[in-house]
Amino acid sequence: MVNPTTHYTIQDTYCVDAIKEYWEEKRLEVISRLQGKDVVLLGDGRNDSPGHCAQYCSYTTMELDSKEIVYVTKIKVVEFSTDAHVQIGALLNPDKGKYKELGIHHSLDIWHGAKNLSKKIAAAGKLKGQSILLHWLKDVVNHFWWCCKTADTFQQFLALWIGVLHHVCNQHTWATGSCQHDHLEDTHGKQWIERDSQSHKALVSIVLNKRWQKNVHKFLRFRSTSHLESFQNHILMYASKRLAFPPQGYQSRVLLAALDYNFNCMRPTYRTAEGQQVLRKKYNKNARRYSLYALNCGKSYDYIPELQARIVKGRVGSGVGMPRKRTLCPDDPRQLGVVPPIPPPPMSELIHTHVSRGLGSAFDVATNIQSD
Repeated sequence: MVNPTTHYTIQDTYCVDAIKEYWEEKRLEVISRLQGKDVVLLGDGRNDSPGHCAQYCSYTTMELDSKEIVYVTKIKVVEFSTDAHVQIGALLNPDKGKYKELGIHHSLDIWHGAKNLSKKIAAAGKLKGQSILLHWLKDVVNHFWWCCKTADTFQQFLALWIGVLHHVCNQHTWATGSCQHDHLEDTHGKQWIERDSQSHKALVSIVLNKRWQKNVHKFLRFRSTSHLESFQNHILMYASKRLAFPPQGYQSRVLLAALDYNFNCMRPTYRTAEGQQVLRKKYNKNARRYSLYALNCGKSYDYIPELQARIVKGRVGSGVGMPRKRTLCPDDPRQLGVVPPIPPPPMSELIHTHVSRGLGSAFDVATNIQSD
């Protein structure tokens, strides 16, 4: 319908500001609902490319109870749950972190912890003679979730956690404790792991890893950012990592994704005429087993006509036509141009040091060309 230049001119002139203003209004409504409440936030960052050459990083904060995307301001934050990012942990360190005076408790996401544990067991299970670990992967990860939810201190967690090393060997009572489950009538054909076998030693090294245990106390509030991870994946619908976007366009796309998520995050599950939930199967390639999830009702996009009306109103009310040339915003990083990390040396120095592959220095190349 239009060429790229016209498309981006329309976007920058009429759409970007309308999206920002609309997002700000809806965000303030969320903030007003959180006034006077001790807020627990979930945080996670997302780069705009699948590799290590990202241009932009969008960092998202989500309120734990409502699962709404918010921006941290004017509310009392008492806890912040993130993935195991070293720099964030250092900033929120209660003893020597930069923000220790704020008194914000730093929790680690139980979902990331379980995922990391699952990867380690899956990697060990792929080694020769240790495939039995793959059959116990789901059970060990579930036991981790249960220990974090049950324990209040690290000592309580450790007492419960080491039980899995005995349970997988069909030993349910040991010198310092016992399993908390009822009598097992059926193990669903699962093979027990032989104590002190190669597989058991591999599991012991994972379960009792000292470095991993140092951060266990941050899991004990049982916070999960799975909904936030779902939103990060949701952004792909608006800003694919396979495409490059200008700064204003990328920011607007992320805000559109946040609006979409906030308007539809509390959708009920779909039910049949008889009131039964509709379930779907999902395959986990690490655990090599299927699981079920509930199907949600369809989305509602009632906010789109209002946003479209604002964009059209901005065009009609501008009183001037569309600019023929696109201008960059003052805060656009492209205003800086290409900024190399070091200043350029003199041209004479570059000519002296430049070597052409197979031909020698640049001076020699120029001499050869003149001679020819």
